Amino acid sequence: MVKIRLRRIGATKQPSYRVVVADSASPRDGRFVEVLGFYNPLTNPATIEIDKERAAAWLRRGAQPTEIVAKLLKKAGIEAEAAG
Repeated sequence: MVKIRLRRIGATKQPSYRVVVADSASPRDGRFVEVLGFYNPLTNPATIEIDKERAAAWLRRGAQPTEIVAKLLKKAGIEAEAAG
């Protein structure tokens, strides 16, 4: 199954994340299919940058977002239910 999830990047105690499409069997920071955007929780307010068209396309194809990514998609204005 294909999932839309976070991939951790950044230095120790300075996390930032990429929103990626990956196979569910791949490790968290392992192989991925496509990068959709990024998320930086350390800025005030948190920075969320996601390619809406590509995310909607993956959701239409059946990719399942994780809980956190679903919340980020909602904040970015992408409804997981509406895209599918």
